[in-house]
Amino acid sequence: MSLMATVLILGANGKIARLAEKELLARTNHHLTLFLRNAKRLAPADSKRETVVEGDATDPAALQKAMVGTHIVYANLAGKNIEQQAKSVVNAMDNTGVKRLIWISTLGIYDEVPGNFGKWNHQMLDGGYLETYSAAAKVIEASDLNYTLIRPAWLSNKDLISYETTEKGEPFKGTEVSRKSVADFIVRLIDDPSKEIRHSVGVNQPNTDGDKPSFY
Repeated sequence: MSLMATVLILGANGKIARLAEKELLARTNHHLTLFLRNAKRLAPADSKRETVVEGDATDPAALQKAMVGTHIVYANLAGKNIEQQAKSVVNAMDNTGVKRLIWISTLGIYDEVPGNFGKWNHQMLDGGYLETYSAAAKVIEASDLNYTLIRPAWLSNKDLISYETTEKGEPFKGTEVSRKSVADFIVRLIDDPSKEIRHSVGVNQPNTDGDKPSFY
């Protein structure tokens, strides 16, 4: 177990974020700041270790205020304005001197998904999703932050922790991964923030190769 850190979770009501929050409370001593647009939607599970902050991730002032005293930012953001959110997060981190960022992206932003699955992934995600997530990733990668970009495969709700990783420049493996697996990877990075610095990491469940995920 690492030393106690303060972790700012952006988009704290997201499914992966909720799983990561639960694991962080169970497995670490870290303090969590839960940042989301509508604070009423989230009650802290442990009021001694959690603070809920209402704010919009496109608002650099709100982000900066939430980042004071933070060691690690974990961004679980989504939406058509994800590039704008990325710019606001980088700007706020630059202004507050916070260096460590864990950013959830998606598979396919580098056209790294091979074969028929890659074609299917394009069909499903082109037209406003891959393009915006790719643009957001470029913002993060152009920053001087100690970022880790996470590119999960298609997400399942399986009660299972089983995953392998690929690095940027390698072909993506598999078609699917459980949200629980992605949350486990995030918790490991938070607990050892020196891992995967300035890396973009694909995350998939082993032996799930195919033309599309099993649930399609």
